[in-house]
Amino acid sequence: MSNQMTDAPLLEVSGISKRFGATQALADVRLDVRRGEVHALMGENGAGKSTLMKIISGNYQPDAGVIRLNGDPVVMASPRDAMTAGIGIIHQELNTFPDMTVAENLAIGNEPKTKLGVLDRRRMIAEAREKLERVGAKIDPRTPIGRLSVGMQQMVEIARAVAEDVAVLVLDEPTAALSASESEHLFELIRGMRESGMGLIYISHRMEEVWELADRVTVFRDGAYVGTRDMHSTGEDRVTPQGIVRMMVGRDIEDLYAREDREIGDVRFSVRDLTDGADIGPVSFDVRAGEIVTMVGLIGAGRTEVGRLIYGADRRVGGEVTLDGRPVDVRNPIQAIAQGIGMLPESRKDQALFLEMSVRDNTAMTTLAEDSNFGVLNQRRIRDRVGRIFDSLHVRTASQATEARALSGGNQQKLVLGRLLLEDPGLMVLDEPTRGVDIGAKSEIYRIIYEAARRGTAVLVISSDLPEALGISDRLLVMREGKIVAELDGPTATEEGVMEHATGVYEETQEVR
Repeated sequence: MSNQMTDAPLLEVSGISKRFGATQALADVRLDVRRGEVHALMGENGAGKSTLMKIISGNYQPDAGVIRLNGDPVVMASPRDAMTAGIGIIHQELNTFPDMTVAENLAIGNEPKTKLGVLDRRRMIAEAREKLERVGAKIDPRTPIGRLSVGMQQMVEIARAVAEDVAVLVLDEPTAALSASESEHLFELIRGMRESGMGLIYISHRMEEVWELADRVTVFRDGAYVGTRDMHSTGEDRVTPQGIVRMMVGRDIEDLYAREDREIGDVRFSVRDLTDGADIGPVSFDVRAGEIVTMVGLIGAGRTEVGRLIYGADRRVGGEVTLDGRPVDVRNPIQAIAQGIGMLPESRKDQALFLEMSVRDNTAMTTLAEDSNFGVLNQRRIRDRVGRIFDSLHVRTASQATEARALSGGNQQKLVLGRLLLEDPGLMVLDEPTRGVDIGAKSEIYRIIYEAARRGTAVLVISSDLPEALGISDRLLVMREGKIVAELDGPTATEEGVMEHATGVYEETQEVR
């Protein structure tokens, strides 16, 4: 625990409520953060975490409740009010301008001017370098920010917040798209900010991160406050992962992965010498009927790229692909769907959903031909079909007419999975199926994957979550530098073994021997 932490709250919110139409997003919730403290906020998607953060940061106004800074009531009428008061927020969806340089992004709203009143670019770049150095980010400030990795863009956002000397910093799912090394650098930075006396609110679904960083943890469920626990308590008050999960979901999850015996049949999907002619391949592997094969590796190893080549999202220049013994030649996703290949892409918001459309239209769009007669849609049949899928997947939505953007992350992911199941593919390619979803939604998504495999579907999962990969897989394919370097048995593989192959350590050890 930080030596800087004091008992008096730096920021305190109490009695906060917020309603959106018929939806009660928050009901009398509370949270406080002290100086020199990392306070984790946990809960399932839709629990109200992000809504509260938007109230704290001035994006939303509460219907009821009080916000206090250093004991004094304050009103955050806008994000500028919050920043002026010393509250910064790093959103899960980064708030940057990709076509502008790093320096320009850092200077927005506070651009240095010459005596003539024009932009002083030399000073802007110099100030940007100083801000980046404070957070240990080795980035050229003249680089367009859109060319940086998500991790580096996040460092830029943190540099901006630190430069403005915020007293409270909110980090919303900050490691969702970071590599292991980027995450560790972020953790070091968080520890340094805590030691400096800053108060940090850390929102995450990753239990191991909360255990590593947090001093206290608060849990919300269904827009309500459940409780706060001191992570440093001992004895009967000791906090456990199982206890936190119970608070989050209102029940015990005995075995998140619930590995089960399943009949695995003959080879259903086969790839031979697949390549994009540049960075990927040649790649060869099989997936059997009812089998779950997970592709793992470090960031940049080429896992997503293989999935996109199979699905026709990117152009392959060589290799043979067969499904159920017949050649598959796809040049775009529409052809892939028609030939029995379905894919859940890495980014549901950018690549899988039409956020302004209803959940019904998002789900049914790939089966409209089956639900029409002479060009006229059979709306009743569509409603019934979508309703059955939603019931089986436990999708939580007020109605089928709800816009997709209004769903929680976990329900959005299940929505995309529902559309995929309606396609009834022979091969399902699932790229990061549980990224950014809570533990309850993860359990539901694993159940969906198991049920698809039980029906004889060949399932290819792409995952950067090693515990997940080890927990659900029959086999693992380890990738490095665009090629498969190892095939491991799922039930007996270990994280250490996977990482030895992913980093090349295993091959180096074999050479020494």
